[in-house]
Amino acid sequence: MATRNLGHTLVIANPVAHSGKGAHAIELVRRFFEAYSSATKSFDLETTRSMGDAVEIAAQAGGMDTVIALGGDGIIHEVVNGLMAIDQRDRPTLGIIPMGTGNDFARSIGETFNNPEASLRQLLNGAVRTIDLGLVTSDLCPTGPLPGTLGTYFMETLSFGMDAAIAIDTTKRRAAGTSTEGSALFMTSTLKIALAGAAGYPCHVTIDGDTLDLHSVMFAIQNGPTYGGGFHICPDASLTDGLLDICYNTYRPNLPHLMALLVLARFGKHVRSKAVRLLQCRTVAIDFGQATPPCQVDGEELLGSHFEVSVAPQALNVIFPS
Repeated sequence: MATRNLGHTLVIANPVAHSGKGAHAIELVRRFFEAYSSATKSFDLETTRSMGDAVEIAAQAGGMDTVIALGGDGIIHEVVNGLMAIDQRDRPTLGIIPMGTGNDFARSIGETFNNPEASLRQLLNGAVRTIDLGLVTSDLCPTGPLPGTLGTYFMETLSFGMDAAIAIDTTKRRAAGTSTEGSALFMTSTLKIALAGAAGYPCHVTIDGDTLDLHSVMFAIQNGPTYGGGFHICPDASLTDGLLDICYNTYRPNLPHLMALLVLARFGKHVRSKAVRLLQCRTVAIDFGQATPPCQVDGEELLGSHFEVSVAPQALNVIFPS
């Protein structure tokens, strides 16, 4: 079955991913690599016990050839930040076995998700490509998840305002054991957040040196095209073009219009609305004054009122399905 050798390989796995199905996937992956020694030069598997474990494990993986993240976008995000703490000359290639409810990064690279057998086949038959990452710092979080790091990397999404509040709510609901998944989870959280009020946040934004003032209801900065389990918020975003893509509201739509835009975003059709603008950039600074708006980075909450964002071009090697 093995068609390529992954070299010295470390799997970092979340056993409670995808409502506990991650544990079954871990055993399947363990048995596979033990049975097919030709797939690797060496194989180790580490399981996480709490948030932040994957960052620390990945940061110690210098010299490995491949690090595989098994779990949802949350653990992939942690592994990415751990790998970025390693000098680029020793930084392993990232592979993923996506087992989550959103799986937006898997969608961006075209990998099958919640099917570990298929993911293993794709890893062993895939091709390595170098992707960009986003990097964000805030006034309340000037460092990254590891001591001495200069910010938090994101492989897929960073957003502010109502859509960030929705993403944070979905993360909390998953942690509480909800059985709702994917776009259904996103939409039910959307109803909850929107009905509670979506007044927006005044902010001053600088995009590649150009400034504007907004009353932001939604402001998404994307490395990949989707968030929320497949909502195509920036449908033309690319992981490899050296740019970040932005989607923001140009005026405050009323609640029915806002809900319609979110439904249209499932298919990328919201881009036709005059209430929405999309553009590309390399740097963004966004200041909310005294407010601390909801902010999410790859689904995890990030605190602050002033944020500096930039693209990190050609930052990480990743195995894409062929």
